[in-house]
Amino acid sequence: MHSIHTKAGSGWGKSAFTLVEMLVVIAIISILMTAGSIGLSGMAGKGVTSGVATAESWFDEARTTAVSRNIRSCVLVAKSLTDSPADDLRRMVVAYEEVDANGLPVSTPAQEPNWVLSSRGAVLPDQVFFSQGFSKQDHSKGAGAINEITDAKIKDAKSAYKGTYLIYQFNDQGICKTPGTSFIIGSGSRVSSASATAQPPRVTSSAKRDFGGFVIWRNGRSSVFRSPDQMGDAVKGLNSGDKF
Repeated sequence: MHSIHTKAGSGWGKSAFTLVEMLVVIAIISILMTAGSIGLSGMAGKGVTSGVATAESWFDEARTTAVSRNIRSCVLVAKSLTDSPADDLRRMVVAYEEVDANGLPVSTPAQEPNWVLSSRGAVLPDQVFFSQGFSKQDHSKGAGAINEITDAKIKDAKSAYKGTYLIYQFNDQGICKTPGTSFIIGSGSRVSSASATAQPPRVTSSAKRDFGGFVIWRNGRSSVFRSPDQMGDAVKGLNSGDKF
């Protein structure tokens, strides 16, 4: 039997990584990934980041409801709640159009339906509010206010849900009714005992430019804003005390 020897100058002998070299490479990759994640999340605080993730999940639920049940659905954002002003611009609920005993829509496609709440919804984190002023139907042009409805269009709405809502609507195929529309939230403070109409949220000095959100496309999917620049000049120019 002849033993096989590797020559010191052979290519095969040089091609392998040592354990130490592999550990160094893994450490470098970990550092780069950590730095990248910090860079992406640095534009918003933990409350805003958490709020964006929560909102995206509710939009995804609304789109899934529309597709799976072949009915219209929507995400409602409380603008002004009669009995729960502390939840103004913070409470979000998913709803679907009213159906009959056979599960078929009561309204025709040309009619605006009555909505049935599918759950109790969710509330954005403390000191995080939806921005009606910065959220637009056509975000690329910064134009078009988000549509509104009242609880008169919500079937059997309980007292805690009475009020006015901003609505993001999907058709029975999960297509966004206003593609390119934006959803923007920010950190701030407001007098919670009064309605957001009378006492809108204001930027605090510690939360300047602490905003986040996303754009909803035609297929119902969303794209998260990666910097304040993508949300518009108004967000970039905010100062402490400004309304949003």
